[in-house]
Amino acid sequence: MENEPTINRRGFIKKALAATGAAALGVVAILSFKKTAIVKRPSLDFDRLSKIDPSLIQYEQCAKSIATGFSESRAIAVDSKGLIHVAGDRTTRAFDQSGNLLKESSLRGMPRSLFLTGQGLLYIAMTDHIEVFNEQYKQIANWKSFGPRSLLTGVAVSKDHVFVADAGNRIVVHCDSRGKILNYIGKKDKAKNIPGFVVPSPYFDLAVAPDGLLRVANPGRHRIEAYTFDGDFEFAWGKPTFRIEGFCGCCNPVSFAILPDESFVTCEKGLLRVKTYEPDGTFKAVVAGPDQLAEGRICHICTSPAKCGTGGFGVTTDEKGRIFVFDTIKNLVRIFAKT
Repeated sequence: MENEPTINRRGFIKKALAATGAAALGVVAILSFKKTAIVKRPSLDFDRLSKIDPSLIQYEQCAKSIATGFSESRAIAVDSKGLIHVAGDRTTRAFDQSGNLLKESSLRGMPRSLFLTGQGLLYIAMTDHIEVFNEQYKQIANWKSFGPRSLLTGVAVSKDHVFVADAGNRIVVHCDSRGKILNYIGKKDKAKNIPGFVVPSPYFDLAVAPDGLLRVANPGRHRIEAYTFDGDFEFAWGKPTFRIEGFCGCCNPVSFAILPDESFVTCEKGLLRVKTYEPDGTFKAVVAGPDQLAEGRICHICTSPAKCGTGGFGVTTDEKGRIFVFDTIKNLVRIFAKT
């Protein structure tokens, strides 16, 4: 794409370090603007941390994994017909749940996030702008760039409201259905009790919940926050911990989705875990852990943005409450159902 800035993960991480400093890094790394100093701590027992009590796992894979054919996977969405839409390699593809490829379309840039409306419109977040497609994958709108610093990682639509997660600027951009910017959400403001987003790596997700509030993952703070459409901060849940009920590492959760019963499903990178939570953030269950997701790969806990720039899985749900986990390392879609 002619106007697409050349932003890669390394460039993003450099900007993240300069903008967030040591406060964003979580458990074991202390970073300055120019160099990284590692504080030596007792080594973690990764084998123990990766083991999950079987009684907590309340889902199982219910279909054969679907190979997307991508070399670099980015985003997933499921429509009301049950078709699975995935994006990567400058392409969007749609599969049925048996893994049959039904349609695909080439893009002029690398897609980073997808959102499907009930009317069949597909919103695709590119690096610095939004493109809109109809059900036949024909482009019907191409919004202007949000700026050279932008790195768009999430998009959510609610009626005439479009919310875009901009990891490059660490802000949520609230637009109307034609791309006009209405306001910005999440800028640090002590007077309004807005903490500000800490986004050390290029993972920054959002969704509109059934209660009408916007939910935004604040990965550097290890929590999910709730905002009104006007940008007022309402509440947050989540905490940094190695325990199963929380989030660990540099920056988690990397993605989340909302189930039909209004509970949440979250993905963590590093120590691969997919979990569910009540709407108020109370831990419910494990969907899958390293034993189900790693498949022989070595899991580790990311402790700095330099180690955490890749490997973040995507997740979405369907009307039946099934959970679709997008393995961006092996480029697979795994479908889980409650046992």
